[in-house]
Amino acid sequence: MKTVLCYGDSLTWGYDAASLDRHPLKDRWPSVLQATLGGGIEVIAEGLNGRTTAFDDHLAGADRNGARVLPTILMTHAPIDLIIIMLGANDMKPWIHGNPVAAKQGMQRLIDIVRGHDYPFDWPSPQILIVAPPAVSRTENAEFKEMFAGGDEASKRLAPQYAVLADEVGCGFFDAGSVAETTPLDGVHLDAENTRKIGQALAPIVRVMLEL
Repeated sequence: MKTVLCYGDSLTWGYDAASLDRHPLKDRWPSVLQATLGGGIEVIAEGLNGRTTAFDDHLAGADRNGARVLPTILMTHAPIDLIIIMLGANDMKPWIHGNPVAAKQGMQRLIDIVRGHDYPFDWPSPQILIVAPPAVSRTENAEFKEMFAGGDEASKRLAPQYAVLADEVGCGFFDAGSVAETTPLDGVHLDAENTRKIGQALAPIVRVMLEL
């Protein structure tokens, strides 16, 4: 049994901007990935609303710093064969930093944690697939428009930064914006169709990386 860990934010959690609730389990991209891959694979969804790559955001009752909680999650689900990391959209918030280069550095920190973690029983570190989230889009939602001010332009530069990083450190890379786009309802999240598209598109990449 191969294990795939999906580490992300609200796009992985399955936030639905239309209902202000959560997408049905079958529509979330980790579930679609699981269904597309079939048996012999366990896909674990670890999504948290507002999670950043490696930066503090104290506006919720959970630790949103992806670097701080990652070691615990790695230990919880070990052994892991592949970790898919789709983070960076929340890094575009101006009070976080709003800079794709800083998000690249945050992603580098996550990679270092995955590869340097003290796994039990001499288990090897998992392979890593970096996924750039779809770019933030323009919206008339007043709250999200201010929350991600400037994020529509900054987030367009995120995928190229992640692609360079993946080449530098030897990770897999996929640009989710090549198959999916954010909803104009808030400019950040995905409708059911677009979150399903990500799960479907990732399946062949996962098969290659795990030699299935």
